[in-house]
Amino acid sequence: MIALSPPRPAVTPIAGPASGSVPTPPSAAAMGTRKAGFYRHDLDGLRGVAIALVAVFHVWFGRVSGGVDVFLALSGFFFGGKLLRVALNPKSSLSPIPDLIRLVRRLLPALVVVLAACAGLTIWIQPQTRWETFADQSLASLGYYQNWELANTASDYLRAGEAVSPLQHIWSMSVQGQFYLSFLLLIFGFAFLFRRALRTHLRSAFVVLITALTVASFWYAVVAHQDNQSLAYYNSFARAWELLLGALAGALVPYIRWPMWLRTVVGTVALAAILSCGALIEGVKEFPGPWALVPVGATVAFVLAGANRHSHPSTSAKLPWPNRWLAAGPLVTLGAMAYSLYLWHWPLLIFWLSHTGHKHASVLEGTVILLLSGVLAYLTTRLVEDPLRYRAPAGAGPTPVLSIPWRKPSAGWWRRPTLALGSTVVLLGVALTATSFTWREHVTVQRASGKELVKLSKDDYPGARALIKHQRVPKLRMRPTILEAKKDLPKSTREGCISTFTNPALINCTYGDPEATRTVALAGGSHAEHWLPALDILGQRHHFKVVTYLKMGCPLSTEKVPLIMGNNAPYPQCYEWVGKTMTKLIADHPDFVFTTATRPWNIKPGDVMPGTYIGIWKQLSDNHIPILGVRDTPWLLRDGDPFQPADCLASGGDAESCGMKRSEALADRNPTLDFVTRFPLLKPLDLSDAVCDKEICRAVEGNVLVYHDSHHLSATYMRTMTGELGRQMGAATGWW
Repeated sequence: MIALSPPRPAVTPIAGPASGSVPTPPSAAAMGTRKAGFYRHDLDGLRGVAIALVAVFHVWFGRVSGGVDVFLALSGFFFGGKLLRVALNPKSSLSPIPDLIRLVRRLLPALVVVLAACAGLTIWIQPQTRWETFADQSLASLGYYQNWELANTASDYLRAGEAVSPLQHIWSMSVQGQFYLSFLLLIFGFAFLFRRALRTHLRSAFVVLITALTVASFWYAVVAHQDNQSLAYYNSFARAWELLLGALAGALVPYIRWPMWLRTVVGTVALAAILSCGALIEGVKEFPGPWALVPVGATVAFVLAGANRHSHPSTSAKLPWPNRWLAAGPLVTLGAMAYSLYLWHWPLLIFWLSHTGHKHASVLEGTVILLLSGVLAYLTTRLVEDPLRYRAPAGAGPTPVLSIPWRKPSAGWWRRPTLALGSTVVLLGVALTATSFTWREHVTVQRASGKELVKLSKDDYPGARALIKHQRVPKLRMRPTILEAKKDLPKSTREGCISTFTNPALINCTYGDPEATRTVALAGGSHAEHWLPALDILGQRHHFKVVTYLKMGCPLSTEKVPLIMGNNAPYPQCYEWVGKTMTKLIADHPDFVFTTATRPWNIKPGDVMPGTYIGIWKQLSDNHIPILGVRDTPWLLRDGDPFQPADCLASGGDAESCGMKRSEALADRNPTLDFVTRFPLLKPLDLSDAVCDKEICRAVEGNVLVYHDSHHLSATYMRTMTGELGRQMGAATGWW
């Protein structure tokens, strides 16, 4: 099963929303007005609506609400709009340092607290097999490159089956953080270079520049979305236009002269679009492509509807009614703590689902999760964010901030960051970083011993021989261990001899006996590849070379629009690659093509011979190339979702409870046998009895872990299948 994104629980995992918080306390200027005291409470309310949509859609509907895009556009408006007015002012300082300090004070304290809590919950709830991923993503979150970490995971077939991370939602904060830093450098650098030359036209020139960047980013998003939507979803460049469009709205606000009726119509339509976006648009598949214009455009329209150059009220009385409605106290309150609520709700949901094993949160469970998230968000806002964010001299009036309405900042310690609180946050961040690095080093050390896996005693670790030959199994610890399993891979993976999802190249590598005259072409996806450890040994033993023609998630098939099994995402590159591969296979004319001949059913238990394989067999047969069609190994599913035996074993399961009934994974008869008379050059191979007994496919056989993930055999176990594979190949080829 191929999954470019982690498998879906009750939630849509790749739909983590943006933080939805402003990086600095908004001033009147930041709101696009010119009179002190005007504050856009309606935008606080919009943030409240957005975070409510995000949380509710995550908890109960498993869809993308569009709230992430609302947050991104608002962040661009708040931050970019302010800098447009401040940094391009001829009298302003050209130092970005104060803004960077404000960003750090605004964003990091709450993030560190939530990450520390998630670290504790990970150790308590998650199996050790998940700790490494948490360590990687914890460092990525602190370093604001979580979106790229997830993009790499999405394109890494070996990690694609991992469970949804409790930190996955922080990808959007990373996008924002990268935007803030890039925009700061861009605008201050532009001002430094052109302040004197352009003078009064400085601001207009910069607006032209970011307009061009917005168009370029949107064009890139459309292209990237068509090429690989799962990767584009996390791509900072494909998301930049959403923030830049918000910044452009900040530049337009002072010049808006709309009549009230038009502002009311625009505000009403915009709010309706935002509220209905999650129900009408499948954002997890459509964003950040053209459909993202709906929530982003609606947000910009709502911002502009509430602005009027000749009407800068100190209250919301002169706002259109949709804006006045969002300026209501409860929504403003929710918007004020949107950042913390966003940080808390996702990990609480994921940890609860992991702890209970449920695929969905019930109405009661979801309600409790949201209420607990709200309480923790309030406490985090009041006890962590505010004290470390607002710095004002004693006796000074309160800064206009997104404060919680029922609490007015008071003079004294509450408005000053305390040394104890600041030191605690710093120590938590240091401890989290050190712990993450320490665990990663521990795992590296544990896996270093995995090099000895190729030399395990056949008597101590019989593996498949315990099933085939009923060999005695001594009581020894399982190998590979749960920490070694992830890297127990074929040499072709480690040596880059399989094309990735995004690499269109055909890569040929040679194993077995490179000097041999006989050739077996190993062709197809990773389920063909995982036979390489046994084929390599057989090639050396019986003097034939094994040449690879491999691409992740791409079995040889005539399917014109292949789907990635697991998330059903289109995989057009696979079809193109298969065409090139077949041309080269026919030109190379190997003695045999070794490839998979079956696939698991998507709709019922068992396996099937896909009809799209027939065209491949016909091409090979027409060119007199024999086929070694191996029956695919069982894919481990539980309630329709893939599960990892290593996770199950780490959580206290045993070989049987972490396995699967044979009848659920395999049909009673090899489906390939029905096509032998039609294709005389097709030689079926079936090693199911080397993986499963008559009743069950266990997670461990003969002291060897069978799978390194939910559907790929470990390289160590595959080596124990060499004898049986050799017996069947010898009979099929007549070579020995």
